Amino acid sequence: MHSKAERLKGMKTPGAAAAVKPELAHRLPPGQVWTDRFPILHEGEVPQYDMAEWTLRLFGAGLEERTLTYAELMKLPQTTLRCDIHCVTRWSKADTQWTGVRFRDLLEALGIRSEAPYLMIHADTDYETNVPLKDLLGDALLAHSYNGEQLTPKHGWPLRLVVPHLYFWKSAKWIRGIEFMTEDRTGFWERNGFHNTADPFREERFSGEELPIPEDEWVHKDYD
Repeated sequence: MHSKAERLKGMKTPGAAAAVKPELAHRLPPGQVWTDRFPILHEGEVPQYDMAEWTLRLFGAGLEERTLTYAELMKLPQTTLRCDIHCVTRWSKADTQWTGVRFRDLLEALGIRSEAPYLMIHADTDYETNVPLKDLLGDALLAHSYNGEQLTPKHGWPLRLVVPHLYFWKSAKWIRGIEFMTEDRTGFWERNGFHNTADPFREERFSGEELPIPEDEWVHKDYD
């Protein structure tokens, strides 16, 4: 098992950050704390891109492969979404604002009618995470901007997924491919001790045994 899952199981819940505004209490999943920070957590180095060569590839079961350039993506209907986000490392951030293309609008614009129930999101560098199609047909967004500004490279420029109702590791940074699958397949963190579904309100953090409330690693990370 990847060491991060084991580290998260054994760490302490942040104390000072745990104050909850009454009007936000019902929006905070169990075991989480609100923060005004935007912690920066990812595996590997931040990739650099030549945007003249950047593409997003859609492929897989029952699908004629499609490739979009960044310019083509920007011509699709754009949506601004305000949502809370929840990281498995136990921080939550309220009322974040993202702009990009809703996943369902992408499918509509490209005329994609795949019946494949599962997707694998492929991202740089050598990262992937699995998400059921049904979880992407609501507010899920292919985001290029945050709070009205272009995403910074550390937060996923030029394109990241945002799936507000799942733990944030499902919202992959630096996405380059969307694979449609007839059967589910685990992604990077899912193969390394993290839960396959990742519902914050059910505390679906890890696979296997029930776990106590841990985690203060995010407090020591770089943040915006």
